[in-house]
Amino acid sequence: MQHPSPRILAIVNQKGGVGKTTTAVNMATALAAIGKKVLLIDLDPQGNASTGLGVDSRRRTINSYHVLIDQRPLSEAVIATDIPRLDIVPANIDLSAAEIELVAVSRREYQLANIVQQSHTEHDYILIDCPPSLGLITLNALTCSDSVIIPLQCEFYALEGLSHLLKTIKLIQHKLNPALTIHGVVLTMYDRRNKLTEHIEHDVRSFMGEDVYQTVIPRNVRISEAPSHGKPAIVYDLNCAGSKAYLNLAKELIQREKRWVKAQQVA
Repeated sequence: MQHPSPRILAIVNQKGGVGKTTTAVNMATALAAIGKKVLLIDLDPQGNASTGLGVDSRRRTINSYHVLIDQRPLSEAVIATDIPRLDIVPANIDLSAAEIELVAVSRREYQLANIVQQSHTEHDYILIDCPPSLGLITLNALTCSDSVIIPLQCEFYALEGLSHLLKTIKLIQHKLNPALTIHGVVLTMYDRRNKLTEHIEHDVRSFMGEDVYQTVIPRNVRISEAPSHGKPAIVYDLNCAGSKAYLNLAKELIQREKRWVKAQQVA
């Protein structure tokens, strides 16, 4: 019996430093921890998701650049991580050239989608960690994906960046991927002692309604320390507040997935 197609979730924010890669790594780990088979595609030339999962740079000889530009099969680039049920397609600095090289390619927005559709993978979920920009690499991720997860830092310019990203998503829905949906907005670096955090949360929930996950990710030292040890926070310190939050977020994601499946069956 053929394995059902994986659900593909892009983790996107054009602003750097909002906890995007941290969310990608820890969500992938949390989903694997609750029994799902997960593939994380690192599409950020900085390769931080690969480093955060302990993938040494010498093991990245075939990586997401070769998948995107040379159309190499996913199976050639996939590396098993130390975490059961979690694999990664790593990235390195080669990927920074892809933004320029893609310009000359026909149907350039569909390069990643073509490869993923041709790959008969056994994974339940494919998570894509996007670069902090809305260029052609991110466009490829959004064209390939079923849904978008938006990490949003609780800071002053958050809503401004969010509205810009939402316009881009609408444009992609209209022109390239009509099936693309917003899975949810996750509030990151949440600090309950800070009045601004409360205001931002109120504004984002008023603006986005149920599209905002109930789970928030706290500002947490252990989350910051974990990547330097080549481990997700959930492995580095399972009992810290950040790890517990990401496990709760994974459960909330699965609940939303169940509702999505029901809605599909009714439709």
